[in-house]
Amino acid sequence: MKNILLFASLFLVLVACKEDLTPEEQFAADRQLIEDYLNDNNINATFSEERGIYHDIEREGTGGSPNLSSRVEVKYRGYFLDGEEFDATADGETIEFPLTGVIVGWQNAIPLLQRGGKGTFYIPSALAYGPAGRGSIPPSTPLIFDVELINF
Repeated sequence: MKNILLFASLFLVLVACKEDLTPEEQFAADRQLIEDYLNDNNINATFSEERGIYHDIEREGTGGSPNLSSRVEVKYRGYFLDGEEFDATADGETIEFPLTGVIVGWQNAIPLLQRGGKGTFYIPSALAYGPAGRGSIPPSTPLIFDVELINF
């Protein structure tokens, strides 16, 4: 019982501290978490200062890239740094949406792909669901997405 109370207290302190971070501090903390993940898993992803995300393009694709005003069709898998999946398209299925209708991290990531391209994107929480979180995604959580751009 004592360990449970200690764990609960530590958790509340960590959550309270996390909420007190400035956006810049949270971005730096997210970058460190992502870099640790990349190092621990021997992943050679590139950080884009301009876009604020890490990316690892597995397949370039051809035929041009979408822009912010594009409607895109993708297959994807979204998961946390611990590997737990929170969302994905069903096997063989795709989803279509306007690029302006998704998180900023996707708006920054998807144009890095060309039609038929595939990549993994590591997105800091500020470019995802931020301090509010959403559904099963906790507040201030960096996210990973494997994305294949089918068409636009």
